[in-house]
Amino acid sequence: MNAPDRHLPLDATALQGMVDEAWDARIVPKLTEYIAIPAKSPMFDRDWATHGYLDQVVRSAAAWAESRKLAGLKLEVVRLAEADGTPRTPVIFFELPATRAGGNAADAPTVLLYGHLDKQPEFNGWRADLGPWTPKLDGDKLYGRGGADDGYALYAAISALEAIDAQGVERPRCVGLIETCEESGSGDLPAYIDALKARLGDVALVVCLDSGAGNYDQLWLTTSLRGNVTGTLKVEVLTEGIHSGDASGLVPSSLRILRQLLDRLEDSSTGRLLPAALHCEIPPERVEQARATAQILGDEVWKRMPWACGADGGFSLPTTTDTTEQLLNRTWRPTLSITGADGLPSIANAGNVLRPFTAFKLSLRTPPLIDGHLAAVELKRILEDNAPYNARVTFEPDGRMGNWGATGWNAPSLDPWLQNALDAASRAHYGAPCGLIGQGGTIPLMNLLQQGFPKAQMMVCGVLGPKSNAHGPNEFLHVPYAKRLTAAVAQVISSVPSRG
Repeated sequence: MNAPDRHLPLDATALQGMVDEAWDARIVPKLTEYIAIPAKSPMFDRDWATHGYLDQVVRSAAAWAESRKLAGLKLEVVRLAEADGTPRTPVIFFELPATRAGGNAADAPTVLLYGHLDKQPEFNGWRADLGPWTPKLDGDKLYGRGGADDGYALYAAISALEAIDAQGVERPRCVGLIETCEESGSGDLPAYIDALKARLGDVALVVCLDSGAGNYDQLWLTTSLRGNVTGTLKVEVLTEGIHSGDASGLVPSSLRILRQLLDRLEDSSTGRLLPAALHCEIPPERVEQARATAQILGDEVWKRMPWACGADGGFSLPTTTDTTEQLLNRTWRPTLSITGADGLPSIANAGNVLRPFTAFKLSLRTPPLIDGHLAAVELKRILEDNAPYNARVTFEPDGRMGNWGATGWNAPSLDPWLQNALDAASRAHYGAPCGLIGQGGTIPLMNLLQQGFPKAQMMVCGVLGPKSNAHGPNEFLHVPYAKRLTAAVAQVISSVPSRG
């Protein structure tokens, strides 16, 4: 039999068949095991090192990758420590040599594939037959925490590379970086990037598999990500609770003071953030892209949400009925969410007591061009300055001192080769052109990599499509979409041009 011609493009039909088989036979079973492990991110499991769940999922994923016997694959679980000896969360780093001539030279292009294995906490409201740690394949959907965000990434990446090599098609050198701290803001990641930078090589393309999709009908490229500042705002007025009949009217309510502080940040009638420092000008091309995406998605941008008033055929109303503005609101404008509270007894245990304090967990999503740490500093200043009634007010941002907040990201302009490759891959595996969409979430790695590799192209994509509900109840991975995405990633990697 003649050897395959390594200069031919991938056979898309054969590629998709290999990927489908990999998902059915190997990936879905491994993700089912992965979902059952409560490998919560360090922010939500302070004793992660003792519990060992992150180590468990890392060891399992690493062993699976090595079992695929890709020619030349070198894989290592890297473990660093902080200056005081405290262990950092581990990462998986793998290297796969190029199959094209000269592709392993120091200046040859490298593809970096990224994902993470840590998870968000359980949350409540799961369907009666589902749960965060009880995986269930129901039709085309694999339910459970972390499968779509982002446990599938390593398995899909390795399978994509395996499918390329099985056809004997040339590809560049590839490296993989799978972390376990992303859901905590990737606080450990800069240290690993510094330690591994020489081994990363000359990164020409970053493939990040931790993002979302506007629908399940085409490949979606993420064009921007918001930043995120989280922290705890606490208002204390008493050292202990007092009978409300005795104290109310004399002692100010901690909740009322907290409401006043939030009014410094947000127009409660519209949700608009008030400080100018938290806004940026939206680039005109992103506005035009939002208009084009609005034409594709229509009312599904907002109707896909699980509205409380939607069961009877009506809907609660979104912040705006303009679809383009809806997309821009969730991707390029700052928003404030209250994601937790302390100091509030459950209703069943709520006596007639004026509570001594109220604490809210704040989550501030910042526009892509706003520095996350500076936003955290500004937030702390606004909230703590000149407290009403001289109450004790503190805002404690999450993260390491001096490195609060995560900065967002705005994608570089697409090189023609990548634009063509994305569209060709989308048409080959979805039968529709590639869509462009900004995302409202945060992937701290992207800003770090753009600074470290300013000439690199970025393919940020993922399986988090409509109603997949990452971080919330009933999270699912849409298996058919993931299969097509894996094949599309393989096709794009094989299209990376040689230098020179």
